[in-house]
Amino acid sequence: MKYLLIFLVVLVIFIISVTLGAHNDQVITFNYLLAQGEFRISTLLASLFGAGFVLGWAICGLFWLRARVSLAHAQRKIKRMQTQLDKSNPPATSSAAVAGRE
Repeated sequence: MKYLLIFLVVLVIFIISVTLGAHNDQVITFNYLLAQGEFRISTLLASLFGAGFVLGWAICGLFWLRARVSLAHAQRKIKRMQTQLDKSNPPATSSAAVAGRE
């Protein structure tokens, strides 16, 4: 459900940007680091929105991947410590448990 809402929000933003971009046919000069070019405002807005969207997902994906790797490492460490604990404290035998009750 959460992913559906996120998808709908992104879809609405995309539709609004396309609608606004379709009505902006002015040509502007855009200066970027290496050169300059003349673009329609709609094309420039759409390409910058797409680049920002992809960059945002890439950054979030890297943070998610880092968290997953950290979680896997912690789970492996917990499992290793659990096996060490089980080896150092062997379970009591049934005869000792019965003798302790009497």
